[in-house]
Amino acid sequence: MERCYSEGYVNPASQHRPGQRAKKVLEDTRERIAEILGADLGGSPPDRLLFTSSATEANNLALLGIAGAYQTGPGQVIISSIEHSSVIGPAEHLLDEGFRLDTLAVTTDGVVRAELFHDLIGEKTRVVSVLLGNHDTGVLQPVAELAAQCNEAGVSMHTDAVQVAGKLPVNFRELGVAAMTVGAHKLGGPLGIGALILRDGVPIVPITYGGHQQWGLRPGTESVPLAVGMLVALEILQKEQQQHASHLSGLRERFEARLRAGVKNLVINGSGAERLPHTSNVAFPGLDGQMLLVAFDMAGVVCSVGSACSSGSVELSPTLLAAGLPKEVISSSLRFSVGWTTTEQEIDEAVRRILYVYKELGGDQPFTVL
Repeated sequence: MERCYSEGYVNPASQHRPGQRAKKVLEDTRERIAEILGADLGGSPPDRLLFTSSATEANNLALLGIAGAYQTGPGQVIISSIEHSSVIGPAEHLLDEGFRLDTLAVTTDGVVRAELFHDLIGEKTRVVSVLLGNHDTGVLQPVAELAAQCNEAGVSMHTDAVQVAGKLPVNFRELGVAAMTVGAHKLGGPLGIGALILRDGVPIVPITYGGHQQWGLRPGTESVPLAVGMLVALEILQKEQQQHASHLSGLRERFEARLRAGVKNLVINGSGAERLPHTSNVAFPGLDGQMLLVAFDMAGVVCSVGSACSSGSVELSPTLLAAGLPKEVISSSLRFSVGWTTTEQEIDEAVRRILYVYKELGGDQPFTVL
């Protein structure tokens, strides 16, 4: 990125030579990002990759753009009951616009109940959106199975792959979805850029106007340095993905095992399902999660009550509520994440501080989950 800035790349939409030089770098970067994520911009038919300002914008463009492309008026939108707020928001907006909104239920482990999907999808279904990995629990979802049903019914399916891309292999074509969202900063790349990958022929209209860039679907000047930063992060992760995944899952297992040894009633939400290697959603029944969050923060342990987009809220986790877990579990749950630079020593120190705070707050008192 520093090299891009020092090269002085100008607006890649400009027709002069400096503009065309920047355009070449941008398009090469676009093709390489798509390739790593399993899309083919040069195929027959070709896929498309749109750069956005964030994954939130990409999710909005996917739902609003695909649903709004039909000339027959409002239809049906289907999302899972555990979607990120950046999918729930545009879906509820479509509901306000006259669309029917249906949600797909999940098991107590937070896995979408694919067997119920056939009863929801129909002739008026305009778009389906189910995330690839949950932001609260890390539980992975049967997206490929749902996408196969959508393709058979001729319905466009979108998946928010933000939590998964960079942690586990993601292949757009193999998933079979019509649209997929990724975000750069979740990959260790820069803030301020995301992407939406579209399969050729997917009906979609823009939600912003005033430019010809990116097929007119997402107008606005593209940032060459941000795009290159996203690519470099992806390339690093692709080269070392297996090593990273093993490192992250080992740290998470160490964290959870040591917490279990110190907290009798500890609950690991989603532990019965396949999960992302870096996310642990932990309940400390008998104590209030918001109180624990503040106390852990003061002790130097960083965690959250949900995704960063909603962690300013004191509402109970929609993901855990959708799973039908006991209120005592939901209200005492916190999300912990490990990263590529996290060490075993940091895990052990974090557990030590967590257990100290837990006992100081009376968490060693007997408690039974009803």
